[in-house]
Amino acid sequence: MKLQFNKYYLAIAHFLLLIELAIAFIIKTGFIRYTFGDYLVVILLYAIFRGCTNMSVRASALVVLFIAYGIELLQLTPFLAYFNLENSTAANLIFGSTFQFGDLVAYILGIFTVLIIEYYNGNYKNTHTIKV
Repeated sequence: MKLQFNKYYLAIAHFLLLIELAIAFIIKTGFIRYTFGDYLVVILLYAIFRGCTNMSVRASALVVLFIAYGIELLQLTPFLAYFNLENSTAANLIFGSTFQFGDLVAYILGIFTVLIIEYYNGNYKNTHTIKV
């Protein structure tokens, strides 16, 4: 994997970060806050990975999905208490506090959306392979 910056993906990541921040600070409950926010966060992470590395579409999508699933599965444990962060608003906002099966579905739908968009934009075939 090589660091390689792509302005297109970084601009998308910036835009999605602003949307995520608006959702986090303005909307306190409901579908938009919990489910749609999780859907967008995997797209945001994907845009960051593609904007900063030369990883392929598939590799980036898998890495992002593993990270999202890993964080969601960590919510089954009291991992924030291990680091004395259970009262931290930022830690609870970033890592979440409760496991939801619907979040896993939102993550996979976000990755499917990314793969469909990349396929139709022609980026799916014209990518580098990952070299570790």
